[in-house]
Amino acid sequence: MTETPVIEVTAHSHLHEIGQAAWDACACPEEADGGRPDDPFTTYRFLKALEDSGSVGPGSGWQPRYISASKGDEIIAVAPLYAKGHSQGEYIFDHNWAHAYEQAGGRYYPKLQIAVPFTPATGRRFLTKPGHETEGISALVQGAVQLASQNQLSSIHATFCTEAEAIAGAEMGLMRRIGQQFHWLNHDYADFDGFLADLSSRKRKNIRKERAAAQGFGGEIIALTGDQIEPEHWDAFWQFYQDTGARKWGQPYLTRKFFDCAQESLRDDMLLVLAVREGRAVAGALNFIGRDVLYGRYWGCLEHHPFLHFELCYYQAIDFAIRHGLARVEAGAQGEHKLARGYMPVPTHSLHWIGDPGFRDAVDRYLRAERNAVNEDIEVLTSYGPFKRHIQEEQE
Repeated sequence: MTETPVIEVTAHSHLHEIGQAAWDACACPEEADGGRPDDPFTTYRFLKALEDSGSVGPGSGWQPRYISASKGDEIIAVAPLYAKGHSQGEYIFDHNWAHAYEQAGGRYYPKLQIAVPFTPATGRRFLTKPGHETEGISALVQGAVQLASQNQLSSIHATFCTEAEAIAGAEMGLMRRIGQQFHWLNHDYADFDGFLADLSSRKRKNIRKERAAAQGFGGEIIALTGDQIEPEHWDAFWQFYQDTGARKWGQPYLTRKFFDCAQESLRDDMLLVLAVREGRAVAGALNFIGRDVLYGRYWGCLEHHPFLHFELCYYQAIDFAIRHGLARVEAGAQGEHKLARGYMPVPTHSLHWIGDPGFRDAVDRYLRAERNAVNEDIEVLTSYGPFKRHIQEEQE
């Protein structure tokens, strides 16, 4: 009788220890057909750019501990795992949990985070080769729990995972959390006017006024991707990013070198929208392009012009998605102001493991109440959506 190979889980400090071919065979096997990955954020090239640029690693609070699950000589699953010394750059926040645990005499940090750093975009977090989904996810979860237990770490958090992963994780005993974002959905629109036709008259007029005001800022708006993006464009965008990062987080999460790495390995995965006035870029928005989704990520400006933020971040993204047949635009974290612009509330998912039984029970009770509140909030916000009533009822 042939024995079933034992699955071995290993932690790695550097992505090259796993290798691009082995990682991407789990992270984006769909690329084998020559198309884009479902999302670019868990690809080797994106995570390696974070590592090579010093955006993660020593001094960042994100220490890579990537894990792989191997069956014999074959890697069947991987996960982007990090040891965290804080709760910054996560967007599904546990600051209150940390405060409560430490007030009770516990040590919350370091913890383990299965996530794409600084990226509130839904995608697979337990990355498995096709045909190994069940055993791969199980091995990764068990391996992460063993790593946390052996090192006496407080907790594990898998953030912005898929709904299917959240269901599977809950069946394995992890705690499930629901959050909320605003996404724009493409209902086979032929053009932007086709989208506007689905809105109520008042919302349609407001968007047209906003676009006219924004596009009248005194310059031109350009959308760049692939080889159209030049190093000087990153010089300009770095200024925008620094300004936004300083105001939101105290300092930018990404280093300047990240954008140089992006120029080398990620430019085909990105859409850079710039507002240029008198030959100088004065504002910009950076998006990442998935197989069926456009992900809005960063915005910044040196000059303030009415509605320019909405134009570059939301309306230009919708335009691009319609032209390229993308099904969805994810506009990032927060922002009920997105609702009036056609971005509807949707749930996001995360999974959590806490070692301390008493604290785990308290968090579990909190999450049950929070899930009910979030679901109610989504229902209420949906009812205030900008679409014509009969269209909104069809979408629901």
